[in-house]
Amino acid sequence: MEAVILLIIIPLPFFILAIVLSKGKGASLLAGYNTMPDSEKAKYDEAAMCKFMGKMMYGISFSLLLFGLSELLDTQALFILGLILFIGLIIFALVYANTGNRFKKNG
Repeated sequence: MEAVILLIIIPLPFFILAIVLSKGKGASLLAGYNTMPDSEKAKYDEAAMCKFMGKMMYGISFSLLLFGLSELLDTQALFILGLILFIGLIIFALVYANTGNRFKKNG
């Protein structure tokens, strides 16, 4: 039972982080961006980057919640669905964020 409680509590910080990022705040929490010099940070649309990562964090927190529910309900299908969602979101986020200069400011 302790494992189930733990697996349901783990998604909470991810969900809270998703809320913060979805509001366009918390760019200092994004790896890579927080270590850039200010001159380099000025080239990026901080709010768009935060909102995108916030959406990804909602998906990740949901997939982690599916892991906990699969243990609680003793259903392996929920775990597999959560794992597919988790891996799919990570791959999508990596490809989307690193191609096409999507977060660079125009001009």
